[in-house]
Amino acid sequence: MALTPARTMPGVLELLPLDQIAFQRMLDIIRRNFERFGFLPVETPVIEFSDVLLTKSGGETERQVYFVQSTGSLAKEGTPELALRFDLTVPLARYVAEHEHDLSFPFRRYQMQRVYRGERAQRGRFREFYQCDIDVIGKDSLTTRYDAELPAVIYSTFRELDIGAFTIQLNNRKLMRGYFESLGIAESEQQMLVLREVDKLDKRGVDYVRDTLTGEAFGLSAEVAAKILDFVQVRSRSLDDAFASLDALGSGPEALEQGRAELKEVLGLIRDFGVPETHFALNLSIARGLDYYTGTVYETTLNDHPQIGSICSGGRYENLASQYTRSRLPGVGISIGLTRLFWQLRDAGLLGNARSTVDVLVTQMDAAQLPTYLAIANELRSAGIATEVVLESGKLAKQFKYADRAGIRFAVVVGEDELAKGVVTVKDLRRGDQFEVARGELAKALRVELEQAAVMG
Repeated sequence: MALTPARTMPGVLELLPLDQIAFQRMLDIIRRNFERFGFLPVETPVIEFSDVLLTKSGGETERQVYFVQSTGSLAKEGTPELALRFDLTVPLARYVAEHEHDLSFPFRRYQMQRVYRGERAQRGRFREFYQCDIDVIGKDSLTTRYDAELPAVIYSTFRELDIGAFTIQLNNRKLMRGYFESLGIAESEQQMLVLREVDKLDKRGVDYVRDTLTGEAFGLSAEVAAKILDFVQVRSRSLDDAFASLDALGSGPEALEQGRAELKEVLGLIRDFGVPETHFALNLSIARGLDYYTGTVYETTLNDHPQIGSICSGGRYENLASQYTRSRLPGVGISIGLTRLFWQLRDAGLLGNARSTVDVLVTQMDAAQLPTYLAIANELRSAGIATEVVLESGKLAKQFKYADRAGIRFAVVVGEDELAKGVVTVKDLRRGDQFEVARGELAKALRVELEQAAVMG
């Protein structure tokens, strides 16, 4: 019988253990920071009803939905009843509408789960990936002060992730729409189309956007296109610079004035939340592609690696669940696409070597002494030290090689000499040195070594 080739489909990220540990560490840091700011955990099913997912929320993701069918329903015609979620926002809208009367508002939730999109297979694009989202949802109204809190969460999170210098960039969709209106682009649908083109500026460049805006599809004059491009190339270098840039836009329609006022309030509060001015900036090209954003929008980028693109994005929306409830539920949220971020960081060599989740390997010198080795392991585990025991006899060098390959830094050796003296030998496999310690002091000594290793690397 022929063997079936072992393979995974394109567009998934399957990691070896040490990489998985590094990925899990990032998840843990993100979760810890979300909870530190008072967000509550939520999980929703990976499978939702198709008619719930396929609402008019905007963007292109709905065309990438994976439908779900059991083998018993494959012959049925029409749209399958069930589908895999393509993001966490639509399930959140359904969740809030369904549990509205049991939730406390403002509802502050975080969610860290896999989502699925029928992406075209290409480097760095995934069909299955983790999203890590936070949202604050109000009942009837929600102050824009929450728009300033989310960058504080992002600053705290990425600072602890320790992936290099980053900047949280902000804009406001009302400001953009108001500015377009002042240029004679008043129709809502045309404004949205211009927004989508502007959002491509960093990816496609100025010439591409200018040619598109003055081309047959838009038919804008060269003068209007030039003003739009001048507007969207505004970047601030400090908070005072951001305020000056906003003031320099001059007076305009109501939407522009509202957007400017909101941005000024949000930018000022971000500083009050403790985010240094070096880590956030005004960027008037940030538009976000999804139609449901109505006010503040965010993108976060790594200063030294702009080619990676946005590593965290989101914004303000006026009515999260209008498809499912008559209640008005405004909110603001951000999302970290962790799978793509991890892949990009690893590909750019920005991730250090991960430590194994196992701290210590207790080696086996003599099969007859296995009860002694197990007792040592139990003592270390009781002291909070993750410990593995070699259960099959073999050469000590082979055991060390196994530990080193598995990422286990410390090995405990107990042979005849150690037994006679009542000591154990601890070997640091990374540095290549070793020391003896009394059996009763082993846990204490190893805890010191592990703390130093965590600091020194």
